[in-house]
Amino acid sequence: MGKTRRKFSRESKISLLRDLEAGTSVAEITRRDEIHPSLLARWKKEFSENPEQAFKGHGNRRCNEQIDVAKLQQLVGQLYAENDFLKKALSTLETKMAEERKRHQGR
Repeated sequence: MGKTRRKFSRESKISLLRDLEAGTSVAEITRRDEIHPSLLARWKKEFSENPEQAFKGHGNRRCNEQIDVAKLQQLVGQLYAENDFLKKALSTLETKMAEERKRHQGR
């Protein structure tokens, strides 16, 4: 069974180009969105030559929505990890503060 070609909406392509302009590296964008660097370069060239006419195709929104869901799931995972870290840090801090209070009361 062969791979099916993904299609990106105009908005998705422009969003990736904005990321590139904002300083995100080509390597990071291509790895994150699983696209070949030459594809990103072609989109950049096409958009710079004629922004109004660039990416006039319809794109496959369903594929893009699946990508967005995957990104959101990844973000949720990161947020859970950060939340757990902060809870542990807060617990440690509260424990140290309680010990410090006890020391001051004992004096």
